[in-house]
Amino acid sequence: MSVPRRRWLALLAALGLAAAGPLAAQPLPTLAAASDLKFAIEEVAARFEKDTGHKLRLVFGSSGSFYSQILQGAPFQMFMSADEDFVFRLHDAGKTLDRGRLYAVGRIGIKVPAGSPLKADGELKDLAAALNDGRLRKFAIASPDHAPYGMRAREALQHAGLWESIRPKLVYGENISQTAQFATSGSTQGGIIALSLALAPQVARLGDFALIPASWHQPLKQRMVLTKDAPPALRAFYDHLSTPPAQEIMKRYGFEMPRD
Repeated sequence: MSVPRRRWLALLAALGLAAAGPLAAQPLPTLAAASDLKFAIEEVAARFEKDTGHKLRLVFGSSGSFYSQILQGAPFQMFMSADEDFVFRLHDAGKTLDRGRLYAVGRIGIKVPAGSPLKADGELKDLAAALNDGRLRKFAIASPDHAPYGMRAREALQHAGLWESIRPKLVYGENISQTAQFATSGSTQGGIIALSLALAPQVARLGDFALIPASWHQPLKQRMVLTKDAPPALRAFYDHLSTPPAQEIMKRYGFEMPRD
């Protein structure tokens, strides 16, 4: 086993992501998924396990961070990215089986918690007014440096002409799930989050949400890929995601299904 792989297995064990003791030599097949998928993929995977008996380990985080980790030898055998470019770059680096498959297109919107002075206005006009009248103190987006949903949030704010004026007010989430926590906890007056998280009952009840026009940012083309050592369980799950039952769950969480 290479040193980088040992380090990653130790890290996964420390985080409770790898089995301890004798089972550590045969960890569960591990899927690294963009955090906008948390509720949707947990539901799809639960149904898959019930139907097939295959158990999977799901790890959620930012696509950019997973990209860097896989390059360094992290033992993830399947990657569901919120930005297809990360998948293409991994393939170019020789880390994946192929160039993967487009599995969904995501959307973003503004989420404001109950009691916020902001309105859930998809065209961000109230956000602009709040910047001018002093209502806005803190606003959450995912980090544009490595989280695709943060990149698209920045593009939307730039489209609205708000990026430079709002930057001093921004609180950056490590990924879009953490951003949703910031946007709903009351620690900020709101934020830009994924539609897929906003539709989850656990998040929906925590305030109001409005979609931002898709034309305001580059499309969130989300692509998945298998690594060369992907086990049969993950290869089956990869195929399962293209079946009608799996796609119905994804659509329920606001994802647009690819046409190709």
